[in-house]
Amino acid sequence: MHMTAVILDGPRDLRLGELALAAPGPGDIVVDIRHSAISTGTEKLFWSGAMPPFPGMGYPLVPGYESAGEVVEAGRESGFRAGEHVFVPGANCFGNVRGLFGGAAGRLVTAAERVTRIDPRLGAEGALLALAATARHAMAGLDRALPELIVGHGVLGRLLARLTVAAGAPPPVVWETDPARAEGAQSYRVLHPDADPRRDYRAIYDASGNGGLLDSLVGRISRGGEIVLAGFYTAPLSFAFPPAFMKEARLRIAAEWTRDDLAATRALVEAGALSLGGLITHARPAAAAPSAYATAFGDPACLKMILNWGTA
Repeated sequence: MHMTAVILDGPRDLRLGELALAAPGPGDIVVDIRHSAISTGTEKLFWSGAMPPFPGMGYPLVPGYESAGEVVEAGRESGFRAGEHVFVPGANCFGNVRGLFGGAAGRLVTAAERVTRIDPRLGAEGALLALAATARHAMAGLDRALPELIVGHGVLGRLLARLTVAAGAPPPVVWETDPARAEGAQSYRVLHPDADPRRDYRAIYDASGNGGLLDSLVGRISRGGEIVLAGFYTAPLSFAFPPAFMKEARLRIAAEWTRDDLAATRALVEAGALSLGGLITHARPAAAAPSAYATAFGDPACLKMILNWGTA
């Protein structure tokens, strides 16, 4: 089989191309992708060339780890059937082209154990499940305080705030410096940092990815308070030790989601406790992928860009 995919040949060198797919095995499924989302975190780092080296990294690669589509072929050991709709967190089925993360393609072959069934009525919002699971992972677990302050009102910040409200906790405060991004709050407040006098937050979640904020965040926590790094940081992080020492500050790094996070998030969405609405601001046909990626990474008004693969 061949299909159309987004191919990143190097930094800022992105195109659409035809790639051969690996043959599916008995535990695999073949998925026709309907929608894939563009990540302004990790994908932007690959696109710009700013991603720090790690094992398996290299070009050319197929980006994308937020895809939703329909099963068109299911192996006898997969437990799936044709016609089911699934969320796909990427795939590695492109031969010599690396699948990092491999979700931005019109058709994918993947192990069935990697995907999650979703309600087809979610449409393009089904591609947001991984980002919602990332937010849930940062908050879930024993002895973890829910956020009282969230830094950044992008998609991740909004999901953190919505999950906090869904958990029945007091609505958090969200900081945002861009007036356009300050819009769209649901049952919580969005403030410019300069308008917030509070300096006793027990838990601050940084969804901005700006490591330079650490010192100012230390000044905003209560004694023994926690700062959770929920974004991705390319440069080494540092902070002034004396203020952190005086506060007995705690620092926690939130890693990527697990399958349990994905299942729990899907349940919240299906129960109506968590809305994924209002997060997608831009959509383009897959044929316009090069300009769509440029918009996603360069337009501050773009919260989330979706590629529609229906005609690819």
